[in-house]
Amino acid sequence: MPPLARPATRAGARVAFLLAPAAGALILVAGTAGLLAPLTALAVGVGVVALFATAVLWHTALAIHHEEGVYAACRGAGFIGMASLATAVTCGLLLARPPAVAVWAALGLAAAAGSSVFGTMLLPGAAATVAVRLRRAFDGLGLGVSLGFAAYLVTPLHRTPWPALANTLIAAAGVSIVTVIVLRARLHRPAALRCGAGVMGVLIVLCAIVNLVLDGSAGRLVPLLGLVIVAGLTLAADGGSRRNLPERLDSRELDLYLSSYPLLAVPAGVGVVAALIHLILVGTFNTTAIALGVSMVAVLTMRELLVVSDIRRYTAQLRVKEAHFRSLVAGATDLTLVLDERLKIRWQSPAAARLFGLADAEVVGRTFLELIHPEDVAGAQAGIEALIAGEHADGPPALINARLLDGHGIWRDTESTVADQRSVPEVAALVVHVRDVGERRHLERTLHRLSYTDQLTGLANRRALMRDLLEFRRRAGQQGTLLVIDLHGLAEINDSRGRETGDAVLIEVGRRIRCLLGEDDVAARLGGDEFAVLTPDGAVLAYALATRIVTAVMEPYELPGMIVELHTSVGLAELAGGKDSEEVLRHADLARKRARQLGRDRVEWYDTDVEIQLHRRMDLERELLGAADRGELDLVFQPVVSLRDEQPVGVEALLRWRHPKLGTVLPAELLPIARAVGCAAELDEWVLEEACRRLSGWSTGGNDFWLSVNVAPRELLTARFPERVAEILSRYDIAPERLVVEVQETWIAEDVPAIVASLAGLRTLGVRAGLDDFGAGQASLAHLRRLPVDMLKLDQTLVNQRSEHATTPAVLDVVVSLGRRLGLEIVAKGLESQDQIELARRAGCHYGQGFALARPAPAERTEAYLESHRP
Repeated sequence: MPPLARPATRAGARVAFLLAPAAGALILVAGTAGLLAPLTALAVGVGVVALFATAVLWHTALAIHHEEGVYAACRGAGFIGMASLATAVTCGLLLARPPAVAVWAALGLAAAAGSSVFGTMLLPGAAATVAVRLRRAFDGLGLGVSLGFAAYLVTPLHRTPWPALANTLIAAAGVSIVTVIVLRARLHRPAALRCGAGVMGVLIVLCAIVNLVLDGSAGRLVPLLGLVIVAGLTLAADGGSRRNLPERLDSRELDLYLSSYPLLAVPAGVGVVAALIHLILVGTFNTTAIALGVSMVAVLTMRELLVVSDIRRYTAQLRVKEAHFRSLVAGATDLTLVLDERLKIRWQSPAAARLFGLADAEVVGRTFLELIHPEDVAGAQAGIEALIAGEHADGPPALINARLLDGHGIWRDTESTVADQRSVPEVAALVVHVRDVGERRHLERTLHRLSYTDQLTGLANRRALMRDLLEFRRRAGQQGTLLVIDLHGLAEINDSRGRETGDAVLIEVGRRIRCLLGEDDVAARLGGDEFAVLTPDGAVLAYALATRIVTAVMEPYELPGMIVELHTSVGLAELAGGKDSEEVLRHADLARKRARQLGRDRVEWYDTDVEIQLHRRMDLERELLGAADRGELDLVFQPVVSLRDEQPVGVEALLRWRHPKLGTVLPAELLPIARAVGCAAELDEWVLEEACRRLSGWSTGGNDFWLSVNVAPRELLTARFPERVAEILSRYDIAPERLVVEVQETWIAEDVPAIVASLAGLRTLGVRAGLDDFGAGQASLAHLRRLPVDMLKLDQTLVNQRSEHATTPAVLDVVVSLGRRLGLEIVAKGLESQDQIELARRAGCHYGQGFALARPAPAERTEAYLESHRP
């Protein structure tokens, strides 16, 4: 609890608040009833209560005064306590009744009045500065002297003896000053009113008692009037103690204005009217009247001098504030306008000429709306009218965004705040602050444009694409297609040529795509190596556009000192096929992924089957890594048959993945997935070892019966592959010449020298090499002279006469003839009919493989097949 919040008295003092005034009142009642002498009862009763009040007030003053860091102006409580003590002494002096008691009584009354004035003046909240206290004192003194002068002239007061007159004037001055101080108190008004009422009651009644005693009219009326003094002392003690004060008091003087100064005219008017009445009725003024009049004039003159001093001080303060205001307004970055209720400009700040080139003659007298662009007038007027209709000066200002015409005839982007200051008497207008926001708006537009633009290519970015996609979908009946374009090979360019080269390629890709588009098409870069095109065209035109984009992107990129190539995959999705923009983009991206799975430079439409296939692909990729450990991988073997006697001479091991939920996965689907997830090498090793293990367990076939396995280039080109092959052959005791390692022709072009070296290494082990699917790719016939292969497997397109890609028998004859000249064993693959078998036999093929000869089968059935075809 803060120190000033404690009660001013302890428990005993709180009891005294009830007992001491009650005891004093009982004594005075006894004097009124005749049980005690009237003056004795007065002296004792008032003395008891005065001592109680003095103790309470002095205790309060000392307690507050000795608290550190707390407002210590409560010395006023001590002065009020001295006034209470002076009241008790004055009442005690009345018991003597000698002629000299008049002087002592007057001095006691003056002491009580002076202490009361000082006490109320020093109480918290009464007056904060010496100047304010002087004003309060002269206001009250002027009022008291004027009223005393008027009373002296128009009442029988002028016939009273001088002691009574002096006492009356002293009491009137004290009461007047206390009244002015109490009425102007800003803080703790209830306590101030209680204290002031008690002090005024004490002074008035004490003056009356002193005059009655000096006049010899003392009787039972004196103790009866003493009850009023007891009540006044009690109120003064309660209000002067000022209990439950806040921790910190506001020391600012709140009454610094001259709005209360009619008090200067009231005393003067009262005195002048009384003097005129007295002059009319009596005609002359005695010495006392003249002295009172001169005193009144002197007091009013002193108060006027204080007013002049205040005015000068206020004028100096206003001059400084005005200078500060002018400097702030002149240097402000905002234009300030003052408008009347008809929105006419009454004043503009000096910044108008500096910021907007507007002279006062061009602006003042015109309406504010005349300066605003015609297209923005309606919004500005609506905002101002809404502000005026609110009629709340303390409400939020209206914000107006409008173009303003400056002095050079240029429309400037501005932001104006309009404040309603009509309720402020000094302003009584609308105040408008205008700020030029042209640079900010330009920056906002630039940032907005940058936020929707890809900084590298200048195309729209993903955010802009989604915005335009939403707008496309909102158009009634709008068809349209979204294309998602994925580049292949950009990462390799960045790694080998540097990121600057990759950025140059991306810029050129963006330029090529932009050149192919129409006015309503939107090209965007989604990020990295992904682009998109939003077109209002339907399916046919969109597919044609995608094909042109693929062709344009495939063209070589001629950069300084180098030429690079890219490939792409494009996915298409119709705008009407998705429930929102995100789903349309997802559909196009799924189609793009499907196109990439199927190969390079492809265009794919989205449909539900695409999503099913993609989900299947993701499931397969997720499950493949653990398939061998779960025992889901399996091998089937397709026999290779001699076309001369139709006896099996070897088998080809074919991989199968028996997934429990997705079914059997064939190599055409399995191997691309394995290469994508990076486990192709592990699968090749598993196939090699499992095939050798099966071959070693067969008791048929003979030592010249061979086994062929397909190997991917990455596995073939590893340094450990020959060692791995030798280790497996040794483990299962298989002669090296019984193993044929096959490499697809389509892989040869990737790195011919490296593949030649690897195959040569295998031949040093005794392992034979074969070139699979010859005729399906673009390998040159000249490669056959370089490749160290022993076997040539012809693609089924060379012998399948019903295929749309079938070749003439002359081509088949050339290929077989070349192979035989090179000493290669020729195997015709894909023989599905007897006619194809005859065609291959006539062409000179040694061996055949296909459904017409033998279908792929598990190891057990293959062994049974070999047993049944044993020579």
